[in-house]
Amino acid sequence: MSQVKRAAYLIKQSKFTVCFTGAGISVESGVPSFRGEDGLWEKYDPSLFEIDYFYKHPDKSWALINKIFFEVLKDKKPNKAHFALAKLEELGYIKALITQNIDNLHYLAGSKNIVEYHGNSRMLVCRNCGRKFNISDFDLSSAPYCPYCKVPLKPDFIFFGEMIQKEVQEKSEQLMNNCDLLIIIGTSGLVYPAAFLPPMAKKKGAKIIEINKTFSEYTDKIVDVFLEGSASEILEEILSELNAH
Repeated sequence: MSQVKRAAYLIKQSKFTVCFTGAGISVESGVPSFRGEDGLWEKYDPSLFEIDYFYKHPDKSWALINKIFFEVLKDKKPNKAHFALAKLEELGYIKALITQNIDNLHYLAGSKNIVEYHGNSRMLVCRNCGRKFNISDFDLSSAPYCPYCKVPLKPDFIFFGEMIQKEVQEKSEQLMNNCDLLIIIGTSGLVYPAAFLPPMAKKKGAKIIEINKTFSEYTDKIVDVFLEGSASEILEEILSELNAH
């Protein structure tokens, strides 16, 4: 049995499949990754994205945030892998998707039950009153301020030095504890605390499928089926395999 057939078989047998995605799934959409060669952290100092630095120097910090995140992401479209996962959810094969990405591409592709572990780049949030605002309502060329509190609005994603939101962490752990199959796509397994999640699923007895262009921290330790290559191509093969039966 080929690895793709084996993956399709596990998906078909599963009662509760969860998907866990990282930066690798969005590379085909032209979104640069953060780590590794040509990663953003090779070009920019991560300390400029510390939460304390942001609130101390909002204007200086904002110029960089706008350039790296909003300018880069504004014209990016979901690729075939994002659409395939939305289709798998629509067909009832995937119950939920946890993504480490802040690029909104799963959301744009039509996935419904998404946990955005590190937040998203659609909204701005006020640390004072807690109100959230749609990013499209603001001119992003300079730091936006809360119209009620007059304090800088922060993009609704996690900065260095910030904790993962409690309800997001709890929902993610609950999904890991409940799933009987976990599909890992395009993540290195090096970003914590997100990297702790897949081993939880394994510990509870879930089978693990990994789709990646290279081996990750998970491949040799917890993975049952490793599919090496482009997520778009592999997910389309899995979909056609599921449709064939």
